[in-house]
Amino acid sequence: MPAIIGPVQIVNVGGGIVQFGDALNISPKSNSKSTTGSGAANTGGFIITNNGLSASNVLDTNLVDQPNIGNN
Repeated sequence: MPAIIGPVQIVNVGGGIVQFGDALNISPKSNSKSTTGSGAANTGGFIITNNGLSASNVLDTNLVDQPNIGNN
């Protein structure tokens, strides 16, 4: 059912859906890739990480890793 809405201010949307009006099907899609170096993914209350030299060399030969098109 169509509706008239007033002023809207959206400050931040992270991984969610903002939808106004009618919708038959909503299918959000997302993908990501990350490369971390030595000691970058440590979690905890008290962590000591000593790295003399750290380098993340990535050779990615794929042109498309995870396509969003046709991935309903």
